Amino acid sequence: MTELELKYGCNPNQKPSRIFAQSGELPIAVLNGRPGYINLLDAFNSYQLARELKIATGLPAAASFKHVSPAGAAVGLPLTELERKIYFADGEVSPQAAAYIRARGADRVSSYGDWAALSDECDEDTANALLHEVSDGIIAPAFTPKALEILRQKRKGGYNVVQIDADYAPEPIERRDVFGVTFEQGRNELKIDETLLQNLVTANKSIPDAAKRDLVVALIALKYTQSNSVAYAKGGGTIGIGAGQQSRIHCTRLAGSKADNHFLRQHEKVLNLPFLPEIARFDRDNAIDLYISDDADDVLREGAWQAVFSEKPLAFTTDERRAWIASRRDVSLASDAFFPFGDNVERAARSGVRYIAQPGGSIRDDNVIAACDRHGIAMAFTGIRLFHH
Repeated sequence: MTELELKYGCNPNQKPSRIFAQSGELPIAVLNGRPGYINLLDAFNSYQLARELKIATGLPAAASFKHVSPAGAAVGLPLTELERKIYFADGEVSPQAAAYIRARGADRVSSYGDWAALSDECDEDTANALLHEVSDGIIAPAFTPKALEILRQKRKGGYNVVQIDADYAPEPIERRDVFGVTFEQGRNELKIDETLLQNLVTANKSIPDAAKRDLVVALIALKYTQSNSVAYAKGGGTIGIGAGQQSRIHCTRLAGSKADNHFLRQHEKVLNLPFLPEIARFDRDNAIDLYISDDADDVLREGAWQAVFSEKPLAFTTDERRAWIASRRDVSLASDAFFPFGDNVERAARSGVRYIAQPGGSIRDDNVIAACDRHGIAMAFTGIRLFHH
């Protein structure tokens, strides 16, 4: 197949629409459904992320994409009992399934209607995990017959399933047209691994292996996130990504608030919420998102809680939330460009960040380093920028 006609482009008025290979054949095959323009943008970006995570860590990896940025990305470490509960996972699953479940669980509200990407073959466990989630499609290098059978049950048989050639290698030069003008640049083939973490500029020069892995996960995720962007990571996956913000501090705050929500979901008050048995997963996610926020009254007020809970939960107070977040530790953070001020570090520290990777090179690097030293944070200057547009 050298080209694939699409229903329309980014919006229904943008016709005609297609993807095509300028030479040779397309590296994909559509096994089910009819993916659209944005679907395939998400597919190609998310697969690159998952593939690079696998290369960097040696573990199966996955990404959950929305609007050309990851809502989450992770590697296939075993799920803990707590993670299985907060991610709605049933029992032991394969490493590839664990990677996707963790990536999806990083930010379950943002992942609603995602595009899933896998580094390895989609197996039955991963397909079953997807079966119960609202998702637009999946890309992977292979699918077991059973997995394909399960995925074809989604969306009344219309779920998008795309297989990509694992051996495909794009040309080293990439192009795009904007306003009738063609832009050209070399592909970003920068290899991201732990060697980028050697230039430790803070008083604390100790980064444990688990944190190094998390920093690599965060850096690779940022390579495929709309800039400006910051990513918090822990336990082999991102737990908060701030994408496409004009200000670096806004990236840090947005990603930090998502990381805080990730931690708040683990509090006993949230774990024990008395949901009605018929409540769907996405309604639970939305209710939890409200319950742990300053807008909790939207789900706790009279007439609202009865639609979600069997009994009215006790409020999750501001002091309780702050104390719980303050107890979190050993979070890693990566930034796609330098921190211009120490305020980014101050905000990150409130979400338990103890390890940072960023390019360095600001005229205020000394201010940023001093902020890290006040909090005992170990920070590495990578010397590389990871803008993506």
